[in-house]
Amino acid sequence: MSRRCQVTGAVPSLGRKIIRSGKSKKSGGIGTHVTANTARRFRPNLRTKRIYVTELGRHITVKLTARAMKTIDKNGAYSTLKRAGLV
Repeated sequence: MSRRCQVTGAVPSLGRKIIRSGKSKKSGGIGTHVTANTARRFRPNLRTKRIYVTELGRHITVKLTARAMKTIDKNGAYSTLKRAGLV
């Protein structure tokens, strides 16, 4: 299964990790310098959840981000899952 939130559509994004080296000026050095830029992936905070939908009277298993779980708490399971096309 892909790393995609079924409600928000969040997917991994590409970015860079900046590697710095040297002693800071505050500590008596000449300052830190950027020595490398390494490619990395920022992955969404995914959780597999089994949510009970009272309007349907059954459970639905979905792969959600933490942000989508907060959206479900705020707007309700049925309306959020219906808007996402999962119900």
